[in-house]
Amino acid sequence: MTGVTERRSGGGRPDPRSVARGPKVRVKTARKRSTSSVRWLQRQLNDPYVAAAKREGYRSRAAYKLIEMNEKYGFLKGARRVVDLGAAPGGWTQVVAELCPGARIVGIDLLEVAPIPGADIITMDFMAPEAEERLIAMLDGQADVVLSDMAATTTGHRQTDHLRTMALVETALDFAIKVLAPDGSFVAKVLRGGTENEILTVMKRHFRTVRHVKPPASRPDSTEMYVIAQGFKG
Repeated sequence: MTGVTERRSGGGRPDPRSVARGPKVRVKTARKRSTSSVRWLQRQLNDPYVAAAKREGYRSRAAYKLIEMNEKYGFLKGARRVVDLGAAPGGWTQVVAELCPGARIVGIDLLEVAPIPGADIITMDFMAPEAEERLIAMLDGQADVVLSDMAATTTGHRQTDHLRTMALVETALDFAIKVLAPDGSFVAKVLRGGTENEILTVMKRHFRTVRHVKPPASRPDSTEMYVIAQGFKG
């Protein structure tokens, strides 16, 4: 593209934010379309990460959050067994399959996920009593990385949403402590709101390094952040 210099990420991938775009798309308010729907649609149409996901074949813009975090912290390097909690629609699983060829990749979600080559994904509630046993059997060994992009269905009440999502993170962390191999990594989405500090304290007892990260692909107005815990002590 003439006159445009593409920024590239650490892995040589063009930075979605640097791709030249035309004028912003404006969405008119239709009779049956609410103002919030208009704002959401307009944001989607003008989001460079949404455009990049379509261009590169990822199922969601969230794929770039994992790509950006891994390029900086390298937790997927050499991973042979990876668990993806809250896998739908499959963007993170696609990235793992791409970066960890030949790895044992297992995932779980309440929603059905279309097949992804190199991964086994079950449709089940991770909070169900039998879910943990199913995942451990599928792994057939200790995991190198446990990923969680889970978030509770929003209610519109920020504190309630925060507490429900953090309950998922706590359960994911308990699972990670059970299945991770020594020196393994745990990456999970959290929502700012106060109680995440308690989880960080638990993580610091089990991992050598714990970080709070907001990747560029995470929308600035979102309360989401990610915790990256590396160097599982076993």
